[in-house]
Amino acid sequence: MSELSENAKQTIAEHLPRYPSKQAVTLPALHVVQQERGCVSKKAMEEIAEILELSPAQIHDTASFYGFFRTEENPLGEKRIWVCRSLPCMLRGGEELLAALCEKYGIAPGETTSDGKLTIELAECLGACDGAPCILLEDELHLRCSVEDVERIAKEPTPETKKV
Repeated sequence: MSELSENAKQTIAEHLPRYPSKQAVTLPALHVVQQERGCVSKKAMEEIAEILELSPAQIHDTASFYGFFRTEENPLGEKRIWVCRSLPCMLRGGEELLAALCEKYGIAPGETTSDGKLTIELAECLGACDGAPCILLEDELHLRCSVEDVERIAKEPTPETKKV
């Protein structure tokens, strides 16, 4: 039985003409699988390798090099919050914001809540230093976040939300 859905296989195939080589489609393929399943299993890596005519080791090397891919042992939550840890964000309260999120949800950065609803991640920089501190919730960038915003952040976008 295939680990990848027909939709995932088709999406990966649609990426092929847009890249100079099949190997260059490795990252997009991993993203497609993780988006669909919340993690990239060993079987999914083998299937990606087959589609891209690469070895499973090459796919695994790429997946393990980048911190944003999760395995079946450590899947993503339904929602993912990235907290920017750049110097501007940390100087403007990012550390306190991170601590408040971790305390509220009872997890440390890189962990997922026991109900599988939320994963808190650290980002080196979200590229929005003028709006520090900032958080990326799914594809929504939240600027000038405060500890008081924590309760609201996971429920609805703020007025200062930009689509990334």
